[in-house]
Amino acid sequence: MLNHIIDLELLSFSDLQEIIQLAGKIMKNPKKYSEACKGKILATLFYEPSTRTQMSFQTAMLRLGGSVIGFDDPMNSSVAKGESLKDTIKIMSGYADIIAMRHPLEGSAKGASLYSSVPVINAGDGGHLHPTQTLTDVVTLHNEKGRLNHLNIGLCGDLKNGRTVHSLIKTMSHFEGNKFILISTPELGVPKYIKDIMDEQGCEYVEIPTLQEAMPLLDVLYMTRIQRERFASEEEYLAQKGVFVLDAQKLSLGKESLKVLHPLPRVDEIDVEVDDDPRCVYFKQAVYGMYARMALILLTLEGAKYSYAKGKVIIDETGCPNPKCITHTEGYMPKEFRKKGNVLICEYCDFQKEL
Repeated sequence: MLNHIIDLELLSFSDLQEIIQLAGKIMKNPKKYSEACKGKILATLFYEPSTRTQMSFQTAMLRLGGSVIGFDDPMNSSVAKGESLKDTIKIMSGYADIIAMRHPLEGSAKGASLYSSVPVINAGDGGHLHPTQTLTDVVTLHNEKGRLNHLNIGLCGDLKNGRTVHSLIKTMSHFEGNKFILISTPELGVPKYIKDIMDEQGCEYVEIPTLQEAMPLLDVLYMTRIQRERFASEEEYLAQKGVFVLDAQKLSLGKESLKVLHPLPRVDEIDVEVDDDPRCVYFKQAVYGMYARMALILLTLEGAKYSYAKGKVIIDETGCPNPKCITHTEGYMPKEFRKKGNVLICEYCDFQKEL
């Protein structure tokens, strides 16, 4: 079975520990790994704009001694001529040894994995998931907090469309004693399926409307931007923009041991006046991400055996109700679901529908 990295939640605790430990070894002695991927090629297929994720993947592969091909604008590829995702993936997996892909539609990475002859790494699929950012976050927390359990984790901003938020909650809910403080407007709260995951894990969470109220409670604050590209109109975006801003006054309410993370890019949700506060580690976080991706690429190419079983797959020709699901634009993909109680869960985007 190919080791596609679609959802970090599907890695076991030992898998995650292996990646964290290898990232630490590479950080301490990067020269030792400088030719570990010599002769290997990474394809970065970015259907959406990216700075950190794309360049982090590219730098990771180059620092491992490998090479990089790909595109950062689908209009500069055959996608502009109407090429399907299936065809693009089949061609690129014939050229490269591993693929990192970002796509605006939810479930796209899972869809790509069906047609690839090499491992596919999900570099972000719409508002759904961003597992390698979560891996970055986990490596950052391991190094900056010294533990991944018994943390009060505040998440602030766009918790509805924030794929980084969804991935982080799904992963950190598996560690003992973690509590989530959800800071957002009612319109941008976390989706039901994320709350269901926390409930299933017996993970405590509370929704708080202001940063001021939440700050004294937190061991970690995970800030996110309000994502203009996820809104149906400019008016909807402007109504939410600027509601939550971390500045020096609010930061002063936090613990001395607090760590502030942000997946970046930021817009106006963190004031530049706090950048030099030692509690703000978002620029260090981006560097941790490069080492995390180096470890992930290396282990995936070495054939580390991860398990991915989600349960029995059911075909339902009525399809997924989520209009942002990849199956609507790539109609040839099998309409796969897994059953859980009285609902069917889309195998691609995790959208739930009642039976």
